[in-house]
Amino acid sequence: MNFNEHSSLAGQHAFLSPSKYHWINYDTEKLADTYSNAQAARRGVELHAFAHQAINLGIKLPKASKTLNLYVNDAIGFRMTTEQCLYYSPNCYGHADTISFTNNLLRIHDLKTGLIPGSVHQLEVYAALFCLEYGVKPANIDMELRLYQFDTIEVFEPDIDSITHIISKIISFDNLIELINAEG
Repeated sequence: MNFNEHSSLAGQHAFLSPSKYHWINYDTEKLADTYSNAQAARRGVELHAFAHQAINLGIKLPKASKTLNLYVNDAIGFRMTTEQCLYYSPNCYGHADTISFTNNLLRIHDLKTGLIPGSVHQLEVYAALFCLEYGVKPANIDMELRLYQFDTIEVFEPDIDSITHIISKIISFDNLIELINAEG
């Protein structure tokens, strides 16, 4: 048999795909909610890409108390790097939305575009990864972590003990994963 070719769809999945078959048990309300959430996630990816471009090009947005405008303008004003990978091991790394380290101040900002509230814990893990990758002791630097969401900015000065605890956990869990891999 000569099967139809759909090369433009290679590597993609439909919303109602067989690999995500749980939709066969949804009612219309659940389907509509799930689809809306997927669309919001797609929009979030697009907004992050837009913010990344605007920051890298130094294009400030109009002054307004809107999440995206606040985030982009602050990142440009603080001369931050966008989408920076912070790497400890193949088991533990992540990409900070924006980051800078100037005058002994680590600044990490996170843009949240969805309806679920963000958590400072994500930013604390980024701070721990920064300290691990660059050999910086958390007690020897100042840190400011910011969440941009719901047209507000939440500013956190993390507890050094929390960052130190996360660093210890990263090291210990990474070692455990490596041990499991070696035994496997």
